[in-house]
Amino acid sequence: MLVVLALMFVICHGVVVAFWPGTAGGGSFVFLTAAPLLAAAACLWRGQRDRAALGWRATAMALLLWAGGMAFNMADALGAGRSDITPRASLLLYVLYGVPLVFILARARRERRMISLIDGVMAALLGVLFFVHTQSFADRIDIDDQAMAHMQRMFDIQNLCIAGFAVVRWVAGDAPERRSFYRALALYALSYLLLAFYINHYTSEQSFGAYNDLLIDLPFLLLALLALRQAPAPGFVLHPRLLRLVQAGGPIILPLLLLVVGTLVVDHARPLAVTGFVVATLGFGLRSTLLQIDLLERQAGLDQLARQDGLTGVANRRQFDTLLLAEWNRARRSGSEMALLLVDIDHFKAFNDQHGHPAGDRCLQAVAAVLQATAGRAADSVARYGGEEFAVIVPGSPLSGVLALAERLREAVEALPLPEGPVSISVGVGYLHPPALASAEQLLADADAGLYAAKRAGRNRVILHAHVLDDHGGAHGTLDC
Repeated sequence: MLVVLALMFVICHGVVVAFWPGTAGGGSFVFLTAAPLLAAAACLWRGQRDRAALGWRATAMALLLWAGGMAFNMADALGAGRSDITPRASLLLYVLYGVPLVFILARARRERRMISLIDGVMAALLGVLFFVHTQSFADRIDIDDQAMAHMQRMFDIQNLCIAGFAVVRWVAGDAPERRSFYRALALYALSYLLLAFYINHYTSEQSFGAYNDLLIDLPFLLLALLALRQAPAPGFVLHPRLLRLVQAGGPIILPLLLLVVGTLVVDHARPLAVTGFVVATLGFGLRSTLLQIDLLERQAGLDQLARQDGLTGVANRRQFDTLLLAEWNRARRSGSEMALLLVDIDHFKAFNDQHGHPAGDRCLQAVAAVLQATAGRAADSVARYGGEEFAVIVPGSPLSGVLALAERLREAVEALPLPEGPVSISVGVGYLHPPALASAEQLLADADAGLYAAKRAGRNRVILHAHVLDDHGGAHGTLDC
């Protein structure tokens, strides 16, 4: 149905050209302006329903600028504009048409607003420099036979850059929504590139109002069809390193183009060219600094996630193993005592089955919070050992203090005001003094033996299973505390 409507649009345009020829009537201009406006409306519609909303909206803005340039062309052809202003305004809008497209093609994913603002400033300045350089050729058309060719070549370069960058981003697209957007933009940009090359180089002597105008409709109607048709774009399997290269290289597009175009205008607009050089250098440096800060913050967050249990917020098993070995080595060097408490929530499986997993998660979070709050010394470390088991590393504390802490933990958990009712814990205590007489694995084994002894003894209790109690090496067995 959409294809039929597009064909009807072209046919109606052809009928108007046939019965309303020439530019004086302006009938063809209505269709030439309506085609990009329809495509812009389709992009805005898609942007409200797609995760790649910024890309669709930037494309719509580009199309509106192009439609504005055509509207000034119409005013100039119909004699409704000023000869000294209207052509310049039309050229400016045609040049600025590429600014939103280059901006969105250079943009990486999930960038902070300050980085997007920097890119926006560079893209806008790029448009101004490009316009100044193109206008310098337009001003010499009457006296320089090559001026028109140079101006056409500048637009060819602009269209080629947009099409090339769009194809690269399409091929390297990762998320389906972004790949669909870049596919639509690439197909549109390629068709626009070919059409503009043909119009500019082979029909430039013809005025608007001829049958060539029908070709101008085609890229915009194609883009409208692609925007309205929400079919998934076919995926490409790129090597991960190549994919990362494309994503990392995107941000260099804008400063690189600024430097190139600034070099082109340095002869006839030196202050503006210098501004382009400064903005390109400082802009890229500033955005790189901000990006580096983002990467460092993200890395810190990932490091935190690697050490922290996602549900309870205490240390995870990997961090527990690291902490246990580090504290044991420290205690062995200093000759101080060290204890380990293994804590298990009693009958947690039955609690989960009766109240559901969300209630079980809340129970785990509450127990972890009270363990961390009760083990208040900075040296004490609480970790989720696995499932409903927690571990508390207690370095440098006498046995009496360790047992008192274990009992406080048991009482604090038993007093938790959970909506589902009270829960209890069993605590196994392992203790080494001095640690040099045993290993960290032995301390863990002692705490585990104490925990299983507490379960066998009826749960909701603390049981010590100490390997060594004094410097004389006196072994001690299991003790119900």
